[in-house]
Amino acid sequence: MSATPYPAPVPSSGASAGTPSPAVEPRPLVVRTTRIDPLPGGPTALVDLLPDTRPLTWVRRGDGLVGWGEALRLDTFGPGRFADAEEAWRATLAHAVVRDEVGLPGTGPVAFGTFAFDDGGTGESFDGARPQGSLVVPRVVVGRRGRVTWLTTISPGGTLDAPGAAVLDRTDRAPVTSPGRVEMRDGAVDARDWPEVVAEGIARIRAGELEKVVLARDVVATTERPVDPRWLLGRLAESYTSCWTFSVAGMVGATPELLVRSEKGLVTSRVLAGTIRREAGMSDDDALLHAAQLARSSKDLEEHEFAVSSVARALEPFCSSMNVPDAPFVLHLPNVMHLASDVTAVLDPGARSSSLTLAAALHPSAAVCGTPTVAARDLIREIEGMDRSRYAGPVGWVGADGDGEWGIALRSAELADDPHHVRLFAGCGIVAASDPAAELAESEAKLVPMRWALGG
Repeated sequence: MSATPYPAPVPSSGASAGTPSPAVEPRPLVVRTTRIDPLPGGPTALVDLLPDTRPLTWVRRGDGLVGWGEALRLDTFGPGRFADAEEAWRATLAHAVVRDEVGLPGTGPVAFGTFAFDDGGTGESFDGARPQGSLVVPRVVVGRRGRVTWLTTISPGGTLDAPGAAVLDRTDRAPVTSPGRVEMRDGAVDARDWPEVVAEGIARIRAGELEKVVLARDVVATTERPVDPRWLLGRLAESYTSCWTFSVAGMVGATPELLVRSEKGLVTSRVLAGTIRREAGMSDDDALLHAAQLARSSKDLEEHEFAVSSVARALEPFCSSMNVPDAPFVLHLPNVMHLASDVTAVLDPGARSSSLTLAAALHPSAAVCGTPTVAARDLIREIEGMDRSRYAGPVGWVGADGDGEWGIALRSAELADDPHHVRLFAGCGIVAASDPAAELAESEAKLVPMRWALGG
């Protein structure tokens, strides 16, 4: 684990090399939140403020948080990556001086976070020294919730930045540029070979080794010009308004799935499992027919039931009461339709569990791993053939009181060190009734948002 004042990284004591680094005494953060004038309406108002190509973003329907700069970065490794991140965040807050004049969720100190799907890795891209969890504390955060807009400055070392709109006035915003021409190629597993991977998963399920497994594939995009993540974020926020558009530590996307929201003792998790493609130009009547087909599909209902049950089981130890819907609803997105259920609960006040604790308990759910969890994860490691990195891992933010929102990094892409290369990901839930060819088609549908965001 490392608690690293900007900008110099410090080797983590949790790195796989196993040699602890000297303890680093965190410099105190000075945090000030003030209300500012409302932003223009529209879903991209927050994203349009981002000044450079290292954006931090969590936005839905125009509300949410964006940040830039880096006051502090907390990197963690291995199976303890969630607990270590929470411990480091609490230690940081213990040294913070906070003046919050707004007092809403997302005001005061905020850390944006992203975590790897697995605590290990496979494939050529895996590097055992690479962090598998990151909390990034920006220097500037702008948030909007309904009619209230605020700005937070976070300064290391006991200094205080100018408050409010003065920060925006002095922020230079580099022009947003398109990536130009985009070429796509298959990633770790060729698309022609991926149905064989799915068929192997189906065979293992029918042999009784497990009930469900989620298998994913990647596609690599090569761009004419360097990728500006703000280009992707603006397009996603504009067209996928019901999703949570995010950008943290090189992971960019628009996820329809909320792993957990914790706010003043109330907990919500939106579970998605079961999918049907929505064809371009489909009429409303046809969309309703497809939705009805999805709602009656025994294969998709079975997949969805596994996912909802896994979320309810994971939340139960932390909650005093819970509501699990009897049946899912159909969530309509531009590219697909999903079976969806909103699980809600009340936190046990004695547990004092943060949103990060809940995210760690929920991950990986059956929606992104399978059932039983250990058997599904082991099969993914064995046959999937790629390193997921932070795809399908938790992504979101946590505040000073532990409340926050964490999504699952789906409909997403990983920006490479080379700004001309981007990895796109898509996965499908596999059960005994799955068809390999249909799952390949579903994965193509799930790649549409990021292909389109790139301009393809």
